[in-house]
Amino acid sequence: MYGDAATIRKILTELGDTWAVVGLSSNRDRAAYGVAQVLQRFGKRVVPVHPKAETVHGERGYPTLADIPFDVDVVDVFVNSRLAGQVADEAVAKGAKAVWFQLGVVDEAAYERTRAAGLEMVMDRCPAIEIPRLG
Repeated sequence: MYGDAATIRKILTELGDTWAVVGLSSNRDRAAYGVAQVLQRFGKRVVPVHPKAETVHGERGYPTLADIPFDVDVVDVFVNSRLAGQVADEAVAKGAKAVWFQLGVVDEAAYERTRAAGLEMVMDRCPAIEIPRLG
């Protein structure tokens, strides 16, 4: 329901290649680390967003979305559902074209707000799973 095939395809192929990954750090044990690698392999620029602002996969990190000094196309959210709505609102303010909530991240109110603001949105899905399915 929160990630039909057409929306997933549009986000992954049409909306741009700069992805801010919120929650991405240099911790190799976290899902965000591996998902970011897959996104890079498929030609996406992955910008880490994490309070530590670490460089990950060769890209400089930033503590918040607002701190990124260039446009981002998609905001990929690896924070828990309780915090995800605020990140979606920050993505709208940043001017992103889409928001992607990772597996297990669901906030229906944030989904409605984000869609009402004109952004594409997917919840409870993983781009590292979806992108190879595009063929």
